Amino acid sequence: MSSRMGSKIRSLISIIRLAGLAVAALGMWGFATIAEDVLGKQSYAFDTSILLYLRSLHTPLRDRVMLGFTFLGEPNLLLVICLILGIVLLARNHRSESATIALAGGGAIGLNLLLKKLFARARPQLWERVVDVRFYSFPSGHAMISMVIYGLLGYFLGTRFPKQRWWIYSLTVVLIAAIGLSRLYLGVHWPTDVIAGYTAGLVWLITCILSLEIWKELRSLTTASKEEFLSPDPSLEMTND
Repeated sequence: MSSRMGSKIRSLISIIRLAGLAVAALGMWGFATIAEDVLGKQSYAFDTSILLYLRSLHTPLRDRVMLGFTFLGEPNLLLVICLILGIVLLARNHRSESATIALAGGGAIGLNLLLKKLFARARPQLWERVVDVRFYSFPSGHAMISMVIYGLLGYFLGTRFPKQRWWIYSLTVVLIAAIGLSRLYLGVHWPTDVIAGYTAGLVWLITCILSLEIWKELRSLTTASKEEFLSPDPSLEMTND
C-alpha cells in the first residue's frame, strides 16, 4: 500500500472517530436524557410554559407564516423532495448520493414512526388548534425528518458550491429551526418533542453523510489501486531500452 493511500485511510479514521462518533454519541445522550424526562413526566412544566408564551404571540399574520413553515416540514412533502432529488442525482450518474438520499429519507421516516409508537406520547391540548394532527407526539416528525432531508440537501449544495457554503449552511439551519418553531407555535408539539426530533435527526444525518464519504473514499482508493496495478513499471521500460 502506498504512503498516499495510507495517509487517506488514517485521515478517514480520524474523521470517523472525531466527528462521527463524538457528535453521534452526544446526540444519543441528549435524546436519552430528554426521553427519560418525558417518560417521567418531568418536563411538563417546562413544555407548558413555553407553549403558553408562544400562544400569547399569536396574530393572523404570524399564523399564516407558521403554517407556511410547517408545510415545508410535512413528511409527505419531504418524501417527494427525496424522490425528485434521488431521480435527478441518479440521472446525472451520482449513484452514491442518490442511494444516500433514499436511505436518509426512508430511514428517518421509519425511525420516527417507530419512536412515536414506542413512547406513545399524547399531543398538547392547551388550546384549539388550527391544524389537524394525528398519531403520537414524541419525537417531532417535522423536526427530525426536516433535519435529515434539508440537512443533507444543504450538505450537497455546500459541496457543489464551496464559495457559498456558509450561506447555504446558515439558511439551512434557519429553515430547520423555523419548521420546529412552527410546530410549537401551532401547539401541535411539546418543546421536548422538537428538541428530541432534532437530536435523533442529527445523529441519523451524520451517519448518512459519513457513510457516503466513507464509500466515496474507499471507491477512490480502489480505483487508485487498480490504476497503479495496471500502469507499466518505469524500471522495466528503462531495462528494455
